[in-house]
Amino acid sequence: MASNNGKDKSLESWIWDAACSIRGAKDAPKYKDYILPLIFTKRLCDVFDDELNRIAAEVGSRKKAFQLAKADHKLVRFYLPLVPDDPEQPVWSVIRKLSDKIGEGVTTHMRAIARENPLLQGIIDRVDFNATTHGQRDLDDDRLSNLIEAISTKRLGLDDVEADIIGKSYEYLIRKFAEGGGQSAGEFYTPPEVGTIMSRVLQPEPGMEIYDPTCGSGGLLIKCEIAMEEAAKGKKRTVAPLKLYGQEYIAETWAMANMNMIIHDMEGQIEIGDTFKNPKFRNRQGKLRTFDRVVANPMWNQDWFTEADYDNDELDRFPAGAGFPGKSSADWGWVQHMHASLNDQGRAAVVLDTGAASRGSGNAGTNKEKTVRQWFVDHDLIESVLYLPENLFYNTTAPGIVLFLNKAKPKARKGKVFLVNASQVFEKGDPKNFIPDAGIQRIADSLIGWQEEEKLSRIVDHAELKKNDYNISPSRYIHTSDAETYRPIAEIVEELKVIEAEARETDKALKKILEKIGV
Repeated sequence: MASNNGKDKSLESWIWDAACSIRGAKDAPKYKDYILPLIFTKRLCDVFDDELNRIAAEVGSRKKAFQLAKADHKLVRFYLPLVPDDPEQPVWSVIRKLSDKIGEGVTTHMRAIARENPLLQGIIDRVDFNATTHGQRDLDDDRLSNLIEAISTKRLGLDDVEADIIGKSYEYLIRKFAEGGGQSAGEFYTPPEVGTIMSRVLQPEPGMEIYDPTCGSGGLLIKCEIAMEEAAKGKKRTVAPLKLYGQEYIAETWAMANMNMIIHDMEGQIEIGDTFKNPKFRNRQGKLRTFDRVVANPMWNQDWFTEADYDNDELDRFPAGAGFPGKSSADWGWVQHMHASLNDQGRAAVVLDTGAASRGSGNAGTNKEKTVRQWFVDHDLIESVLYLPENLFYNTTAPGIVLFLNKAKPKARKGKVFLVNASQVFEKGDPKNFIPDAGIQRIADSLIGWQEEEKLSRIVDHAELKKNDYNISPSRYIHTSDAETYRPIAEIVEELKVIEAEARETDKALKKILEKIGV
C-alpha cells in the first residue's frame, strides 16, 4: 500500500484511475456498478478500523477490540464481519488479499456485511461481482484484482478524508460517467454549480426537512446539507442536521443515493419507486407528506404520462385550473407535485427545460402548459426564475432554467417575480461549460436579495407577465447585450415543437368529426 496514502494524487484522479483499471471490461456508465460499491466498502472498512483502534486504545489490543465489536455492534457505526488473520492488519486486507475466485469472494463478503447491517441491505449487496453473460464473466478476476488494488492505494478513514470530499469524488466520477454515457447518465447528474445555487437560495435551516422527488444519486439533497452547515459556521449553537428525504425510480441509482447519504453520515430516507404515479412519502391519513424545502431536477419533457394519470390522482396534487399540462411535457406536472409537497412556509427549487417558461405564450387560442403556468403566477407562488448558461448539462446543450417557488412570499415581493438571465455567466470547459465560484456567488446573492443589475436581473410585476401572455423566461425581459434583439433559438425551437404537436392533435380531432358527418 502506498505509504503517502496517495496524497500526491487528488481524490478525483485516484478515483478515475480506479475506473480506468477496468476500462474495456464494461461501458463507461457501467463502471459505477462495480467501483462505487467497492469504494463505499473501502470507506466502511477504514472507518471500522478507526473505531477498532479507538476501542483498542481503551482495552489494550485490536484482538480484544474485534471481540467486543462482534459482541456489541452498537460500539461501531457499522459492524463488518471481516477479520484478518492478523488483527493488526487493516480490515480491507481481507478483500485485498483475495487471490482465487475473487469475484465470488467479494460478493460473499459484501453480502455478509449487508446481513449484519440492515441499513445496507439492497445497497451494498446489489452487485454480483461474479456475474456472467452467455458464459463470459462480466468482469474477470484479473480486472477486478486491478480495481481492488487501485482502490487500495488511498486510505478513506475518518481522519484521512472529509465525508464531503468523498462526496465530491462520487460527483466527479458520476460526471465522468455522464460524459461517456450521454443522456442516460446525465439523467441522474445535476451540474454541481447549479445545485450549489439552488441550495444557497433556499437557505435551509438546522433541523429542516428537505425532499427531492426525483433524487437520482442524492446530490441536490447533500448540497442542501452542505449549504446549511456553511451558513451556520461560527454561530454559537448546536447545528441540528437536516432530515433528507428522496425517491428514485431506478434501482441502481437508488442504491447510489443511499451510499452517498451514508458516506456523508447524513440523516434521511431514500425510497424506491415511481414518484409521479406512487409517491412514497405520505402522512398518517394517506395524504401527501409536506416538507420545508423541495429540490429537484426531474427528467425534462417526459411524455409518457397521460391525462388519466392526472385525473386519477387521489392526492390533490393537480388543482382545478391547473392540472394536465399536455401530453408532450410533464414539467409542470412535476412542479405541481412539488408545490403539493410543500408546507405552508415551504419553498422549492426545480430545474426545468427552458421551454417550460415560455411554451404556449403568444400562441393563438389556449395552451394547457401556459394555463398551468398562469395558475402559478396568478396564485403568486413563483418567487424567481433563473435562466442558466448553455451547455452545462450532460444530456442536452439547452440552457435550462431554475424555478423557485415560495408559499409564503414576503409582502414586499407579492405580485412580482424576480428574473435572472445568467446566460453569460459561465466559462468555457471541455466538454461542458461551467459557472465559476464568483459567478455562483453573484447569481445566488442576486436571487436571495432581489438585487437588480443591468443585463443580469430585474423585478417584473404580474401585470407585465400578463401583458406577455405569461411568458416567465428571463431572456424575454433581460437582454444581455445592446445588440441582442432575438430570443434564444432553443426557446423558439421548443415552442415550434409544441405548436406542431397541437396542430397534429387538432388535425386528428377534425378528422374524427369529418368522419362522423360522412365528409
